[in-house]
Formats: sequence, C-alpha cells, structure tokens
Amino acid sequence: MKTIVHTEDNGCGIASVATLVQKPYDEVKTQANAMGIFASDTRLHSSTEYVRQLLSAYGLNASTEEHPFSSWDALPNCALLSTDYHVEDDGLGYRHWVVYYRSAEGDAVVLDPARDLACHERTDFDAIQVQWFIAVDLLELDVDE
Repeated sequence: MKTIVHTEDNGCGIASVATLVQKPYDEVKTQANAMGIFASDTRLHSSTEYVRQLLSAYGLNASTEEHPFSSWDALPNCALLSTDYHVEDDGLGYRHWVVYYRSAEGDAVVLDPARDLACHERTDFDAIQVQWFIAVDLLELDVDE
C-alpha cells in the first residue's frame, strides 16, 4: 500500500481515505467535495462522521465506534488512527489522521499523509501519539499492489 499525500492544508482525512482506496488525492477530494466534505471545514478534524461517510462512499466498512488505543500489537490489520489530538482556541478537538496497515506477513507500518515528511511510511511507533482508532475492513480491496 502506498501513502497518498494531501495537497491542501488539513487534508489528512481525505488523504487517508485516498491511501486506503489507492486513488489520487484530487480524485478523492472531488468525491468528498461532492458530498459536502471539504478539508477547510473544521468539523472534518473534530468529528469522525465525515471520514466515515467518505469511507462508505468507497465501499469500505469501518467500525461504528472509536476504540481506545492500548498497544500496536492490539490493533486490527487496518485502521484509521487519530493522532496528535489537541484542543484549539475554538474549543474543538483536532486530530491528524493516519493509516495503520499490517500486511499478511505481519509487517506493520503507519502511512502518514503529512506533506512535510521526508518519509511517509513510518515505523517509529514510539514517536506516534495515538488516542484511538477506527477499524477498517479491507477484504474487498487488493492493497498489496
């Protein structure tokens, strides 16, 4: 699975869905915009409703609730992770979305769509602050291309 990097500020949720479906950012952004989902909308960062709607539009099944993070080993094979959670002056909680993926061989990686990273495939798990995750079922997708 290859990381799709976001091309606009605050596009990590859209880019994470693009990573899961392995489609270009602009294509997933167009789909999101048609659904009323915009990277500039602060609700995208403080609510999971919008990313769930976008996942559903691409036929991906996601857990209906957020699960607390306990350990890397306890994660499902694929999940959207809520990282770098913080509360801004507007009182809303903000997060950075990344994709966790464990291959059939057991190799795990965090696919981080932040455009300022030198490497988007992260294995520095100790440096990643995860609050909770949404499990994603990739059974219908061929992700090992």
